[in-house]
Amino acid sequence: MTRDRHPRPLLAALAGLAALAPVYYLTEAAARCLRTGHTAFAPAPTGLAYLAAVAVIVTILSAWPAAALGCGVPLTAAGVLFALDLDAAMSLAATLPWARSGGLPWSPPDVAPWAELAEPPGTLAGMSGLYTLIGAFLVLSALPRARRRSILDG
Repeated sequence: MTRDRHPRPLLAALAGLAALAPVYYLTEAAARCLRTGHTAFAPAPTGLAYLAAVAVIVTILSAWPAAALGCGVPLTAAGVLFALDLDAAMSLAATLPWARSGGLPWSPPDVAPWAELAEPPGTLAGMSGLYTLIGAFLVLSALPRARRRSILDG
C-alpha cells in the first residue's frame, strides 16, 4: 500500500492562506502602535509584541515551503499594490472585514477606533513596505536552497 503525498502541499498552502489574515492584521497593528509611539515620542512595547507575534508566525511558515508561498505571494502582491497604486490598494483594503469598526479584529466596540474611517486596515503597513518585506521573505524562504560547493572540489 503506497501513501499518497499530494494532499500534504495542498494542506500546507491552505495553512499559509489561513495565516494570511493574522499576519496582515498583526503587522498593521504593529505599524499603528509604532506610529503612536513615534508621535508621542514614547516607547511602544505593544508594537514590539505584535511584531514578535508576526515573526513567530513567519518563522513557522518558512519551515513549510507551500505554506510560505500560500501566505507570502498574496502578502507580496498586497505590498506591491500599495507601492504602485495607493488609491486602488486603499479602496480594496476598505472592503476587508473590520474596516468600518476601527480597523482591527480585536478593537473593543465602545472605545476609539485605531484609525479614521479613511484609513482602512493595512494602510500603514502597506505604505511603509512591511507587507512587501515580509511577503518577499516568505517567498524567498520557499525557494529551494542552492547547493554549496567548496572551492576545493574539482
